[in-house]
Amino acid sequence: MPQIVVRFAPSPTGYLHLGNARAAIVNWFFARQSGGTFMLRLDDTDAERSKQEYVDGLFEDLAWLGLDHDVFARQSDRVARYAECQQQLIASGRLYPCYETFEELEHKRRIQLAKKEPPIYDRASLRATDAQIKSWENDARRPHWRFKLKDEDVTFDDLIKGPISFNPCHSLSDPVLVKEDGTFLYTISSVIDDLDFGITHIIRGEDHVTNTAVQIQLFDALKECMHSVSVAQITFAHLALLLDASGQPLSKRLDSFCLRNLRNDGIEPMALNCFLASLGSSSSLYVTDDLTDLARHFDLNKIRGGARVDEKALYGIQHKILHTMSYEALKARHLDDGISECEWNVVRESLDRIDDVDYWKTVLHGAIPPVPLSDEDVAYVQKAAEWLRGADVNADTWDAWTQYLKGATGRKGYDIAHPLRLCITGRENGPEMRRLIPLVDKEALLARLTFK
Repeated sequence: MPQIVVRFAPSPTGYLHLGNARAAIVNWFFARQSGGTFMLRLDDTDAERSKQEYVDGLFEDLAWLGLDHDVFARQSDRVARYAECQQQLIASGRLYPCYETFEELEHKRRIQLAKKEPPIYDRASLRATDAQIKSWENDARRPHWRFKLKDEDVTFDDLIKGPISFNPCHSLSDPVLVKEDGTFLYTISSVIDDLDFGITHIIRGEDHVTNTAVQIQLFDALKECMHSVSVAQITFAHLALLLDASGQPLSKRLDSFCLRNLRNDGIEPMALNCFLASLGSSSSLYVTDDLTDLARHFDLNKIRGGARVDEKALYGIQHKILHTMSYEALKARHLDDGISECEWNVVRESLDRIDDVDYWKTVLHGAIPPVPLSDEDVAYVQKAAEWLRGADVNADTWDAWTQYLKGATGRKGYDIAHPLRLCITGRENGPEMRRLIPLVDKEALLARLTFK
């Protein structure tokens, strides 16, 4: 059985978003599970829209997620190879020149739509006479090049969607592979790369299902004229597109799920990895801080239905990641200064993002600004301070303290704990007070409970 080779092939025309990240991580998992090869390829033939800042952002985002690659290539370095294959397709009769302008093609399209006909290119250029072609060329027209589709069903067994059969000729125009200026479009460059680099599995979004039928015909045409290339059978898997929590397409909101925005919002990379691994899966949610462990538990066979992006679920995973993060992991990120392991094990349970640890360091060892309280609560807190002055601060202090205040003031539950928590921590929520109190210096506690 040949080694599995997969690829993640983004176009550097924008920053990576959640949909890109999902495709990357599913391919990475698939390769790592089998000991196969994960290829990173930049589909950057669109020189006008491709930018170095997006390339830099891509590497930054993948490194943040922890996704390494075994092979790297960029299409802008392979133009000569695409030109070679273009000539082979022309010689085989599958690639033909078209001289219509954009305006002429649009005019034909409007007529077809008015007649309620599918807007499919009519292959008029194939019927052009030598005189017509010479006239167009004398007018300085340069041809774009189309791939001639065969009128036949293309059938493939999708690893996710099951058997698929589609005849592209019935609903698609012959695709343009090369523009008038000689630029190679995604369809041809991608197929040539997949063949040359021995890609065995193409895992991507289901918006490419129709493209797959075209590409399979192009694969076959190129194999026929690339006799020196050994071509493995390519298997396809198409992931359901992302939906929002209500089941609507997420495509219009993908910019709001840009990875750099999520990173700036304090999302943990492993929280996002676990979240992406769970999308559309029938498997139970698996949360871990180890990417290799997550890869072992991922099962492409369990990916089936629509992938709903529920932000609450993402933050739920985030909390699990942070609330179980070891002190060694904190040290590895150089965030342990000013907090002991014992202290970390208490405050980590209240973190929404890792940067919050700096605030809790202040709670433990710094000064907390006074919080506004009602006159009634001020009087209550002062009574609480009186009791604390005569008490030892230890693991039993909080229970004894609140029990005393319950009897002395008649307060219950929330009304007992809430004013004390606000004064001591400055926050409405946080770690268990019975565990936090012994970690704070008694004089600091009394200072926060004293009102001038």
